[in-house]
Amino acid sequence: MAKEELKDTHSDKEVAVGIGPVVSAAHLASGQMPALSEVEFAVTMMVHAYHRWMVRCMAAVGQEGMSPLETLVLHSVNHRGRPKTMADLCLVLNIEDTHTVSYALKKLEKGGLVQSGKRGKEKTVSITEEGEQLCNEYGRLREALLVAPLKELGMDEGEVSRIASTLRSISGHYDQAARAAAAM
Repeated sequence: MAKEELKDTHSDKEVAVGIGPVVSAAHLASGQMPALSEVEFAVTMMVHAYHRWMVRCMAAVGQEGMSPLETLVLHSVNHRGRPKTMADLCLVLNIEDTHTVSYALKKLEKGGLVQSGKRGKEKTVSITEEGEQLCNEYGRLREALLVAPLKELGMDEGEVSRIASTLRSISGHYDQAARAAAAM
């Protein structure tokens, strides 16, 4: 069979005829925007791979048993070396369930990786020297095991940034749809 008979165009890429887009729920991809189901499936795969990576990287640098959320919170606390409030952390990480961040902070503080403080009447959290060293080791291992191989693929960093910007924009639409669904 000719190549033209085997391929069809879908979302500016070739997809084998009869197979359709790569999604986790075909019934959701049958609507007006099948490409969104492709994004959802890709994000699902990415989130789980990213979580697995964070846990394994932390274990490799000597911090066994940290959850993905604890890892995210630790890096966020370390960001720019300034104390953060729980509200700051929840806002930046787009986390609605503040109790999960509170629990992560308690575990990180118990482990000596962050410390509590005050800014006026507001409780803050900042990185400890041990926490900063752990973040730096994580970063070093990330460069060697993740960044270097990705750079070898020759990916355009501008395109990667554009994809990240698009995903952040799409996340806002999911937040708005979630609010609308909650009001139903």
